[in-house]
Amino acid sequence: MHKKELVLSSIHLGRKVKVTLILPPHYAFSFRHYPVLYLNDGQDLPSLRMEETLHTLFTEHDLRPFIVVGIHANEQRIQEYGTANQADYAGRGSKAKHFTHFVIDELKPYIERHYRAKTQPQDNFYAGFSLGGLSAIDIVWHHSDIFSKVGVFSGSFWWRSKALDQGYNEATDRIMHALVRETPDKPSIKFWLQTGTEDEVSDRNNNGIIDSIDDTLGLIEELKLKGYRLNEDIVYREVKGGRHDQTTWGRVMGEFLEWAFKE
Repeated sequence: MHKKELVLSSIHLGRKVKVTLILPPHYAFSFRHYPVLYLNDGQDLPSLRMEETLHTLFTEHDLRPFIVVGIHANEQRIQEYGTANQADYAGRGSKAKHFTHFVIDELKPYIERHYRAKTQPQDNFYAGFSLGGLSAIDIVWHHSDIFSKVGVFSGSFWWRSKALDQGYNEATDRIMHALVRETPDKPSIKFWLQTGTEDEVSDRNNNGIIDSIDDTLGLIEELKLKGYRLNEDIVYREVKGGRHDQTTWGRVMGEFLEWAFKE
């Protein structure tokens, strides 16, 4: 494998964006084109042990080779990640639409111009962690003509349009859930969703289930109502003892990658 660090000047974000690229084994000696995984929070690739996981998958599991594009976040992360069409009740995610335009209009075309990347949706996937996971599913949900699979690790599906003390209603005010429910069509997407039993301790409705699991299971129910099938279109992985950190996400990264890139 070969790792490269890129810096792209984004018109949409008005800043320079660092990108870590991991090219698969033998890339330099082949003429083939490769599928691509776009990944939010690319600055966390070392703590996720991504290169070690890829080495194991490519050498011991005979996984088909692919390109990793890790997009680094900066101090604007909480504004650039979120849902593009709606900021949360506190105004967070105000630049999510600009981030989406960066990915779709600037980053992906750049990668396809400069590297041998496959361009069809069946070969382009997206993933993210926590708020970056919410960003990933929002981007894929709106662009199923570009991406066909999404991975969300400990996704911030609590993202809400009202504060808890301002008349919050779980049934209507979780933004991603409402988005799925209100979308008239059924995008052609497959989902891999993960939570950890120790992601957090908050249990806002006192039902004995921590919010991160509750919100993820709630989103799965919305997807099922849309016609997606659990264990076919949706994979849910609940990690016993799993925390809201890169160590936990790195532990299950191999499972996600095998699901995403299996032939």
